[in-house]
Amino acid sequence: MSAPRTASRRRHRLAARALAVAVLLPLAACGEEAAESTDAGAATGGAADSAFPVTIEHALGTTEVTEEPERVVTWGWGSTDAAIALGVVPVAIPTQSYGGDEEGVLPWVRERLEEDGAELPELLPDQTEAPVEAIAAADPDLILAPYSGLTEGEYELLSQIAPTVAYPEEPWATPWRETIEIVGEALGRDEQAANLLADIEEQVAAQAEAHPELAGLTVAAVWPAPESFSVYKPADARVDFLLDLGMESAPSVAELGDGEGETFYYTLSPERLGELTSDVLVAYSDTEAGMEEFLSGPQGQLMEQVRTGAVAQVVGQQLIAAVSPPTALSLTWGLEEYVAALSAAAEAAAGA
Repeated sequence: MSAPRTASRRRHRLAARALAVAVLLPLAACGEEAAESTDAGAATGGAADSAFPVTIEHALGTTEVTEEPERVVTWGWGSTDAAIALGVVPVAIPTQSYGGDEEGVLPWVRERLEEDGAELPELLPDQTEAPVEAIAAADPDLILAPYSGLTEGEYELLSQIAPTVAYPEEPWATPWRETIEIVGEALGRDEQAANLLADIEEQVAAQAEAHPELAGLTVAAVWPAPESFSVYKPADARVDFLLDLGMESAPSVAELGDGEGETFYYTLSPERLGELTSDVLVAYSDTEAGMEEFLSGPQGQLMEQVRTGAVAQVVGQQLIAAVSPPTALSLTWGLEEYVAALSAAAEAAAGA
């Protein structure tokens, strides 16, 4: 890209950023220079010349990416991993305190960056709401948030800074494959995204073939807690991953549809746990102690899967983060350990 064209684009971004700050969010810090970081345009295997312009429709509007982005910012979950896997290192990424290291970087992200000889991007503030000021300061020309909880107000603010891609239907509910496809489309790297997906699919299929005991078993995925019990919906990406391995969502999960529910999970009161039947139960816990408390406590004992040992125990923040839901980098990072836990639960179910 020529220097005049690059300068023009930078002036445009700075003007848009200034407008967002002055009119929509009067935050003086947005005028500071963005930290040095790796430009997307420097990545290997760039976008095809004919890829742009790209128009992406999503739940919050329509986004047009007119030229290959040079400074990408990611927000939410999975888009960082997809961009890096496609050869684009963002200039700023979310801090991931859950499953991340002391700096808030997920292990598979750090490993891939080191493998590629890339510098660590700027880490955005660790918070639930989109950090508009920090994102603006990174001077992006594309913001990727296809698996996130962006509100309409946040989307409007971010769109004043740079083209922003939100989730296709509901917040926090984008299938992991679609996250990769959306990121690939926005970056003009459809072919690379297709190749990446084919490689991941091959590895998942190999695990499914190696573990035929999983085929056709019904499964429910849950997060136990003393006062409430989260049951993930069939459409949730972590459940979708279980189905990729040949399992089926338990009918009892769908029957919770008339109860209290969030975007991607239902809340089940402890006294109703016996109603959640399945061949295999996948249970997540940050600690071994927390898992044992559930399995041996009165709540767990209400469930037949617990009494028979048909529970795939997913313990530890890193493994949970790797598969809840999986991403372009994390899926294969935690795949073997995850499948081993599922296999052990399936064997217990068969012997019950």
